[in-house]
Amino acid sequence: MPNLETAVLGGGCFWCLEAVFQRLPGVKSVESGYMGGRVESPTYKQVCTGTTGHAEVLRVTFDPSQISYHDLLQVFFAIHDPTTLDRQGNDVGTQYRSVIFYNSEEQRREAEQVIAGLTAAREFSAPIVTAVEPAATFFVAEDYHQNYFNENSEQPYCRFIIAPKLDKFRKAFSEKLKA
Repeated sequence: MPNLETAVLGGGCFWCLEAVFQRLPGVKSVESGYMGGRVESPTYKQVCTGTTGHAEVLRVTFDPSQISYHDLLQVFFAIHDPTTLDRQGNDVGTQYRSVIFYNSEEQRREAEQVIAGLTAAREFSAPIVTAVEPAATFFVAEDYHQNYFNENSEQPYCRFIIAPKLDKFRKAFSEKLKA
């Protein structure tokens, strides 16, 4: 059995992130959910109000012998805008904040190093505002949020928001994609 690890990442709508991370080799599972707030067992309707403190996040289970945490973070920063506070495109509110919830001190250090490297390289025209916070309780989102793009690819949000992001990702990371 491989020694699996988890990463918890928030970068806007979890549907957008999920569609990308599901296509990476070494990623064993991706779950949409909520983390970082003060409401126990929140619902999507509650989180959408922006008053729960929770962010929409993904819990990514991966095999580090196939893909590193560093590589997951590189993909994460490439597929969302880490320079906008509490916003990704038309999705606005604290629930859409850019955040890395670390599960170990090693993950914390790696996240901070990646941010420092991207900043030093001036990869973005504005400062990175991605928060790096200790992981808290992960609350799995409702069933209809799981595997959303794969099951709803013709839905307008999927066609006009997620599909172009996925196409951009495929071109940029073709060597890391699952067949």
